Amino acid sequence: MARIVQKFGGTSVGDLDRIRNVAQRVKAEVDAGHEVAVVVSAMAGTTNQLVQWSKDIGPLHDAREYDAIVATGEQVTVGLLAIALQNIGVDARSWLGWQVPVKTDSTHGSARIEAIEADDIDARLSQGQVAVVAGFQGISEEGRITTLGRGGSDTSAVALAAALNADRCDIYTDVDGVYTTDPRIMPTARKLDQITFEEMLEMASAGAKVLQTRSVAMGMRHNVKIQVRSSFNDTPGTLVVDEDTQMERQKISGIAYSADEAKITVVGLDDKPGIAAVMFEALAHDNVNVDMIVQSASTDASRTDITFSVAAGDADKALSVLESVKDKLPYQRVDAASNIAKVSIIGTAMRTQAGIANKMFASLAEKGVNLQVISTSEIKISVLIDSAYTELAVRTLHDAFELHEA
Repeated sequence: MARIVQKFGGTSVGDLDRIRNVAQRVKAEVDAGHEVAVVVSAMAGTTNQLVQWSKDIGPLHDAREYDAIVATGEQVTVGLLAIALQNIGVDARSWLGWQVPVKTDSTHGSARIEAIEADDIDARLSQGQVAVVAGFQGISEEGRITTLGRGGSDTSAVALAAALNADRCDIYTDVDGVYTTDPRIMPTARKLDQITFEEMLEMASAGAKVLQTRSVAMGMRHNVKIQVRSSFNDTPGTLVVDEDTQMERQKISGIAYSADEAKITVVGLDDKPGIAAVMFEALAHDNVNVDMIVQSASTDASRTDITFSVAAGDADKALSVLESVKDKLPYQRVDAASNIAKVSIIGTAMRTQAGIANKMFASLAEKGVNLQVISTSEIKISVLIDSAYTELAVRTLHDAFELHEA
């Protein structure tokens, strides 16, 4: 007998028939003798509607009331799934975030989980009852409902699995695992049987949308075994595991991309200590998430240029922030470019194999793809390119590294 946490996203519970299908999947694990907790998202499209209503009623709304509104989507889903399970003979009850409780900080709209007091659920699971838990939500120290931000149900599920000492956390979605790249772009993309936490974290941060970044980081921190599976078929999924469980990799694991980036270059900054700190502190204060950063020498030896990338939707905000701090941060000009894509190759093989960067750059050069910015980590190389070349770059690299082969 195992203890399993199952998580079902919005498409998996998109209508009543799909909720009934989820109930059958839960029942199959119960019939196999397992203890099961289920974390669910709101039905597909519901959260978007609730967010829009919040904006329509008041663009400058109270973030605490915003959370009270958008958290209601999951309340509907947990109740419906609990009833669906009861109707097929499975003892089940619903739990909202405050009932568990899932304790968070007070950053409404993007709260972080601080603790989960799962003693009551633990006892119910031991008695054979299925716990149907609302993802994406918790409760602050002030007793207000909080939400974890988009994709937060993945984080809820992994955190609950850690709190319950679960044997595994199964994330059910509309894909049947983690692929070497997006199969819509590369039909020969191959599903991976296993991927390390570090690789999955890099892929998620580089644009792969299979798992939410915070959930992977939490799984790695608490050593929660995660499996990505399809809600719509029974094929084996992809296990996210510790690197120690795998033999030394011979090739990279995958290619991720984000086609919705912007590049900003601040030209002619004073080349002295603290300049970068002033700039990025101002951007962080306005919640502008900066990704790739490259500093380069300017034509004037006393000056420097800094280039960074942001999500395209944050570009205008970033430019406004830079304008607002120009008195503290004198610069000559700011150059901004949209229609930028980030393409990344990821894999622990980079730790032990030489020549991977050369192969990446040579393959792209052969196809005429110009590299605007290059950034590296121990197991990732990312480049910024013109977004018009995104699909060509992904296909080229997938072939160059022979990722269609196991």
